[in-house]
Amino acid sequence: MTGKRYDIVLCRSEHDRLTLEALAARTKIHPDLVERFVEYGLIEPIEWIGPMLLFDAATVPRLRMIMRLRSDIGANLAGIGIILDLLERVRTFQRENEWLRGQI
Repeated sequence: MTGKRYDIVLCRSEHDRLTLEALAARTKIHPDLVERFVEYGLIEPIEWIGPMLLFDAATVPRLRMIMRLRSDIGANLAGIGIILDLLERVRTFQRENEWLRGQI
């Protein structure tokens, strides 16, 4: 059977990458504070090009969550790190639970 073949298109594009300044502008957070979050390990750049940091667009909601935790409950950076880790573990357990329920 011969038919038209389609090229594989990756979901990620250059537009999914944000510079530190673009990330700061999109989230309305000062770039120095974003850098502080990087230094503390709350967010991670996907790439370093010399001194320039590039971030995945998925960092935007994470930064917004960090800011909500700081303003709404007054959590410090260590507390925010613990909260984010626990939230990720809960999501992992939920995915595993859904997968296991599908096995029945």
